[in-house]
This record gives sequence, C-alpha cells and structure tokens, in this order.
Amino acid sequence: MINKLEVSGIHTSDSKDIQKYARKKISKLDSYMSRHARKSAHAEVVLKEAKAKDKKQCTAEVTIYMPGEVISAKETTVNMHAAIDIVEEKLKTQLRRYKTVGSSKSGRQNIKVRALLGKIVRKKPSV
Repeated sequence: MINKLEVSGIHTSDSKDIQKYARKKISKLDSYMSRHARKSAHAEVVLKEAKAKDKKQCTAEVTIYMPGEVISAKETTVNMHAAIDIVEEKLKTQLRRYKTVGSSKSGRQNIKVRALLGKIVRKKPSV
C-alpha cells in the first residue's frame, strides 16, 4: 500500500465515490514496485471533468514519486472510472519497467572483482 496518496478533484461530481475508487486502484500499484521504493513512494492523483462541444471529458492524471524516478500517466475519456482504469494499466507497465531496470544486474555483469588482487577487471562482452 502506498503510504502517502493525495487525491484531488477539479470540477468533479460524486467526488467521494470517485476518490475512493481512485485510492483503491492506485494503492494496489505498490506490488509492482521494488521493496526499497515502497517505503518512500508517494502518489498524487488529479481528477478533472470538463465539457467541450457537448461532450463530457474526464481526465485522470497520476504522478508517482519514487527514489530516482518520477512516473506519471494521464488519460482522458468520457467516463472517470474508465480513465482511472486506463491510467492504472499505463502505470503498471511503467512500474514493471522501472522494477526490472532497477533490479537488474546488467551493469554488474561486465565487471568482475578480483578480491585477491583488489582490481576491477572488465570482462569482454560475449557477442
């Protein structure tokens, strides 16, 4: 569960239900974060409703602040619940990428430390 989650609405109707729904969806995203990022991550959710040419446009924008990274997603649809669902899916893919890049040892694979000599020797990448 993301510890700090701020939900704000601009021109939204039924804001309590929508905010509760957004809080429920976004707080589940911590399972896609690495353990060290879960402790200090916090999220900001901005929900907006606007009318343009007799159409109702609902925008959901989520920004997640994590160590060394800021991940954000934004979606505009006709329904606020759909916008939140789409933003959640976008954030899941970004968080998977963040987790694999942050936890991979690709940077360490090319370096071999020899404890006896105290030197760092670079291995030649195999082609």
